[in-house]
Amino acid sequence: MAGLFDEVTETLFANKTVLEEEYEPDTILEREDEIEEYKDALKDVLFGRNPSNVMLYGKAGVGKTAVTTYVLDELQQATREREQADTLYVHRHNCNDDTVFSAVRALVNQLLPEDEKQFPKKGLSTADAREELYAQLERVGGTHLVVLDEIDHLAEADDLLYELPRARANGHLDAARIGVIGISNNYTFRNQLSSKVKDTLREEEISFSTYDATELRTILYDRAEKALVDDGYTDGAVGKAAALAAQDTGSARQAIDLLRKGGEIAEREDAATIEDDHIDRAREEVKRGRLRDKIADQSLHARHVLEAVAHIEHNGDTPVRTKDVMKTYQRIADERGDDPLTTLKSIQNHLSDLQMLGFLIRHEVNKGQSGGYYYTHELDMEPDVVFEACNELDKEDAV
Repeated sequence: MAGLFDEVTETLFANKTVLEEEYEPDTILEREDEIEEYKDALKDVLFGRNPSNVMLYGKAGVGKTAVTTYVLDELQQATREREQADTLYVHRHNCNDDTVFSAVRALVNQLLPEDEKQFPKKGLSTADAREELYAQLERVGGTHLVVLDEIDHLAEADDLLYELPRARANGHLDAARIGVIGISNNYTFRNQLSSKVKDTLREEEISFSTYDATELRTILYDRAEKALVDDGYTDGAVGKAAALAAQDTGSARQAIDLLRKGGEIAEREDAATIEDDHIDRAREEVKRGRLRDKIADQSLHARHVLEAVAHIEHNGDTPVRTKDVMKTYQRIADERGDDPLTTLKSIQNHLSDLQMLGFLIRHEVNKGQSGGYYYTHELDMEPDVVFEACNELDKEDAV
């Protein structure tokens, strides 16, 4: 009896991992200026001096994390070869929906010896966690760079960004030095920090612009050459993937996803080469997948608010005012068995965040003295995408 996979003998992909999100390229393309800025910001580490604090800003998929990984790997290698430099340790933590306590706890647990018990999740304060962090940094010694990804999602980030850079000046550290590298998609994050934190950080800022079509073509040709078989793609397909991504988000991640998905569609149709048409169809599949991922990143109540707007949009009743969104939101929360938020302000905050993230379109309405001033909202995507994503996430939450 023939096996299910017996007919699968060839593939367009020579090394598909090159097109996956976790792939780390040996060479970073089209980010020479940002790498040079990074190098200048961190060069004091080579001489045993206190590292500068660095903040990176830019949309998702524009190379912030890849450049950080590349620069810090190079810096660690350089410190091993320089007598003046202390041993360099790099600690990474993603701050999405995190508290200061859990972030500090994660850093402590990275530093603890393998045979030592992990720092507890409950029963101790943020001050206790911070004291343990300083103790572990002193035990290890050397220079430490703390990379905080999605730092704009960290609750009460002021506290951490005020304390860590001042640890040595305040006498908490002597044998160790510490610097903070923050990575944010939100260009206005610094404006949200208190003046004392800004004065303490004195950080170097590196801004990552979106890629244009020419830059994305350079990146895609490099990936295609490594990931696909000879003659497995056309110049037109690479150009179209680059152009579509440049027009949409300017994200290398999106361009690479389009090429990967185009290859998968071509394989399903037994095509020997990825053509323009495969990229066109890949665009819709990638768009829906990325929107689902973005929805999954939102908090439970933000998803309920988004779903409420989607239902109102589906019924043809948008743009809609906040008070009407709240009624539908509370019904959805009740149906899901979740305690709904009870203030109009909380719904306004979620709508504002969803608009900033690109889920919603917000309109200003000014009816003068008689009607007042207010906002209305409508969905900036197809309602079905929201329904499908929320239903899938509800099933996952129920498991």
